[in-house]
Amino acid sequence: MKRIWAAVLYLATGLLTAIVSWLALGVFLLSVVVLPLLPVTAPYMRRIVELDRWRLARYNGERLPSPPPLDGPWLHRAQRALADPDSRRDGLWLITHAVFGTAFGAVAIGITGSLAQQPFVLLTWWMIPGGNENSFGLRVDSWPEALLSVPIAIVLALIVTQLPQLADLDARWARKMLSPPKASLEKRLAEVVATRAAALQAHGAELRRIERNLHDGTQNKLVGVVMMLGIAERTLEQNPDNALQALLRAQDAAGDALEELRNVVRSIHPPVLEDLGLDGAIQALAARCPVPCVLTAEHLGRLPAAVEAAAYFAVAEALTNVAKHSGARHAWVSLGVNDDKLVVVVHDDGKGGADEKQGTGLEGIRGRVAALDGTAEVSSPEGGPTVLTVVLPVGK
Repeated sequence: MKRIWAAVLYLATGLLTAIVSWLALGVFLLSVVVLPLLPVTAPYMRRIVELDRWRLARYNGERLPSPPPLDGPWLHRAQRALADPDSRRDGLWLITHAVFGTAFGAVAIGITGSLAQQPFVLLTWWMIPGGNENSFGLRVDSWPEALLSVPIAIVLALIVTQLPQLADLDARWARKMLSPPKASLEKRLAEVVATRAAALQAHGAELRRIERNLHDGTQNKLVGVVMMLGIAERTLEQNPDNALQALLRAQDAAGDALEELRNVVRSIHPPVLEDLGLDGAIQALAARCPVPCVLTAEHLGRLPAAVEAAAYFAVAEALTNVAKHSGARHAWVSLGVNDDKLVVVVHDDGKGGADEKQGTGLEGIRGRVAALDGTAEVSSPEGGPTVLTVVLPVGK
């Protein structure tokens, strides 16, 4: 019985999503005719298909992998909506599910409702003046006609027992249509392996950088402090009048070493993130940027430390590039969380032509973001503008 009700619920909710699919197809056709609307409506189409993936997971416990969201700049969303295989698969599902989901859901609801009506008609026809009408349009105004509800109910009950087969058919069909092709899964696996390898490589490089900074910078300064203190000690014994100058030099050297150590700590995880949060920390970056920079950010709340650090360093590197290479007069930074993803966009009105191979730090941004299963995309045609879009999962 539990399986029957699960099938009825699955098919009934399928009728609801099928109706939504009809509406979505109408909006989609309008968007294709009016192309500027396509980047706006395409992400919502994908969310509608996600409802059916959720239905399938609730019915048989199988969670199909979801395609990445259609986010990023307007032109990028338009290109993906038209050329992305995931978008084509979503569109084909909307068409077929609109037709068959409506039919299957109507059958499930109609038969179940008719079955529930038979005992009601049998027990209440005599209370209603002129009799009662059953679900097949028959007027019941006598006991012989009322007793026909019994065999009708038996037949309908037998049909209802077959609804799980109908639901299984729909689930198999949904799984086949909504599953990414094997090549896509292999490509995704290769991407995961590559990003994990890049993460390990980046982690190793970061450790070597910290070790080099401590060895070549902080350690040398601390050695200098020790030497100066030794000199001050000997000076105090031989010529106490000159010892003060030696101690002051040692104090200055100790201050330099402390500042060097603070810089190393900031490069690991900036304390400003702990104090002000991501939006406050990037506001501080924007305020220090030599190019006038405007920050647009909704209240983000606290995000995972690794995500905040990756976003902070990405914006810091991007604004450094704006100041050094772009020739821009203005820059803009926007932050927002959408569908459990942090979207960071850095935009300037400079000359463009940014090249990852020219030591602009873009490759480092991409590697740091990829290590968290995020994406970093740069649009920088000659003549500008340059737009860096970073998307990071926040794991909420």
